[in-house]
Amino acid sequence: MIDNLFIPKGYRPLLDLKQTEHAITVVKDAFQSGLSSELRLRRVTAPLFVLKGTGINDDLNGIERPVTFPVKDLGDREAEIVHSLAKWKRMVLTDYDIEPGYGIYTDMNAIRPDEVLDNTHSIYVDQWDWERHITQEERNAKFLRKVVRSIYEVLKRTEFILYEKYPQLTPLLPSKIHFIHSEELLQMYPNLTAKEREDAICKKYGAVFLSGIGGNLSNGEPHDGRAPDYDDWISEDGEGFQGLNGDILLWNPVLEKAFEISSMGIRVDAEALNNQLKAKNCENRKEFLFHKRLLNDEFPLSIGGGIGQSRLCMYFLRKAHIGEIQSSIWSDEMRRICNENNIPIV
Repeated sequence: MIDNLFIPKGYRPLLDLKQTEHAITVVKDAFQSGLSSELRLRRVTAPLFVLKGTGINDDLNGIERPVTFPVKDLGDREAEIVHSLAKWKRMVLTDYDIEPGYGIYTDMNAIRPDEVLDNTHSIYVDQWDWERHITQEERNAKFLRKVVRSIYEVLKRTEFILYEKYPQLTPLLPSKIHFIHSEELLQMYPNLTAKEREDAICKKYGAVFLSGIGGNLSNGEPHDGRAPDYDDWISEDGEGFQGLNGDILLWNPVLEKAFEISSMGIRVDAEALNNQLKAKNCENRKEFLFHKRLLNDEFPLSIGGGIGQSRLCMYFLRKAHIGEIQSSIWSDEMRRICNENNIPIV
């Protein structure tokens, strides 16, 4: 048995393979359209790779290796497959001259070879990356929650559209999403690990936005890792806590745990970037193209995030493994165990 593979007892897919493929289209079309209209986002074309050394690629937790390759016609200069487009999107807001109150979204495809493969993690990542121009007055926790509620409404509408086509997919999302800061969660469950705290709060409320992820809590540790150069996890939120970012988490009854479908937040301004680079001992990044432009105030203030496409389909279609949604690479043992337990990996 693979330690990081969870097999739900008595699992049976609610949709067959053909229904699953159709339902994936329903989810993606409905959610993408809803997100675009709700947040006033226009679609743009995204890169699959960027040049190494520009600082544009997402560093995630700072330890994951990007896939790199030499480009012959550029003198073998190395390019990197993107991890995500968190920083690239702010450059596009500037280049496209997007006005406050409007933004962009794109289909992002990435390769993350250092992922630990399990029910929810694949080396292939597909998500909607989005970014919206905001004003200085909107850089606060109140506005962050407003945007989260808007995204949550799109989730509920998508769930209902899917239910109309497939009545066996009974809606599960609660009417409202619950908001809590990671420090509050730590005080509520001081004897649990970070992931156990997420499980506990999600099981209680069904849908949670957990804010303040990246900075150290009162126990001297961050709730989870965040790169220092996109989400603002160090600024005061105006309500006695640090951090203007967070994760949308849903209770997944199939996997019996908290299920992250989005990481998002208000982005760093020049002051927050300086403070976070110093906190993470990454001040050398100030020499990168992206960081220089941000520190020169060339980018608009923004809020943005990524929403996992396969993750969202997994949740709505009540699937036990992300390999039921997307085609990726898995070990022979994982495929064998899944097939033996009615989990058809595509």
